[in-house]
Amino acid sequence: MPLNGKTAVVTGAAGTLGFAAVRALIEDRAQVALVDVDAMRMDSMIRFLRGSSVAVACDVSDPSAVRDACRKVEKLLGPVDILVNAASIGSTEKAEATVDLEWRRVLSVNLDGAFHWSREVIPGMKKRGCGRIVNVTSLASKTGGADAGTAFATSKGAVAALTLTLAREVAPFGVTVNGVAPAYVKTPALTEHMTEPQRRQILAQIPVGRFCEPEEFAHAVRFLCSPLAGFVTGEILDVNGGLHMD
Repeated sequence: MPLNGKTAVVTGAAGTLGFAAVRALIEDRAQVALVDVDAMRMDSMIRFLRGSSVAVACDVSDPSAVRDACRKVEKLLGPVDILVNAASIGSTEKAEATVDLEWRRVLSVNLDGAFHWSREVIPGMKKRGCGRIVNVTSLASKTGGADAGTAFATSKGAVAALTLTLAREVAPFGVTVNGVAPAYVKTPALTEHMTEPQRRQILAQIPVGRFCEPEEFAHAVRFLCSPLAGFVTGEILDVNGGLHMD
């Protein structure tokens, strides 16, 4: 169902997952604000988009920067109806090798960023009696990390908990909050930074026998943002090819 006239914010929009979500929402006729700390990359990507979109530079870990960015979005596009928290940084270090700076940086972007943006848009959504928030978590939060580092897995588990908490808080006001937990989406980290033996080893564990396309991840986001998902809230949708089932 088209999202005509709806204003969406996608954080981490310069990344593979975030940009895939941007394209999907624009295809559904939403006007989209691309939010990312990498302003130059966003400016180059936005040229390839058709439809109404703006790029807003913002460090999601900084609450004052989030506040300013949200005001800018609303001035340019109007009140925020949809928020997709896709901003994320990775870490492969296990606990003993994780330095304080890395721990705080991963948590501040992955968890604090989702909280800061949600806190900014929720009052308006509640007032209007509708809204959609989709948080990008990860399979790592359910499996104890596996290939991911301690900080990353912990941050994504906390994002899942934040999702459930917010969902309960805002459900009476017509606002839904859900999560998408992807695994092994085709990103540069997967296609460029892994060796062929590593990729084959992972593929052997995935029941569907292939990696996730960014568009498949984006379709899950698109569904949760749609009007027809109004009775779905507090859910974490797995997109992992059967790698983990619960």
